[in-house]
Amino acid sequence: MSNFETKYFGNIQFDEASVVVFPAGLPAFEEKRRFLALHFQPSAPLVYLQSLEAGELCFVTLPVGAIDPNYQLTMSDDDVERIGLARGRQPAIGSDVLCLAVLSIREGGPTANLLAPVVINLANRLAVQAVAQDVSYSHRHELIVQEAMACS
Repeated sequence: MSNFETKYFGNIQFDEASVVVFPAGLPAFEEKRRFLALHFQPSAPLVYLQSLEAGELCFVTLPVGAIDPNYQLTMSDDDVERIGLARGRQPAIGSDVLCLAVLSIREGGPTANLLAPVVINLANRLAVQAVAQDVSYSHRHELIVQEAMACS
């Protein structure tokens, strides 16, 4: 097991086999390539993509299905190949890949980037931020936050 000190989660232990690798990095963070996908029950279904190269870099994400149950993933052949899958076939969310929308917190409320989701190959943990070919998705999809209602 390896240890890594993070800004938000303190010291975390991880197995090298659980590391998610972005061969081309992430846009604006091209030099950051190794991440952990962290889940914590109290904040489920959020997934935290914690950089293993910068303890202060962590992206908050949600599985796209939690935002849009009918989400259709479309990836370029180059992105499909970059994560070790065969060209010419779109990967299936859940069985081939984990598909995550990066969240942003803004004054007007939280938004999710459905236009360029993070796609992780479940077999080899290679990942890419794939710009969707379907322009009907937005990089600022508004999220509706529902407050828990108390029952009396």
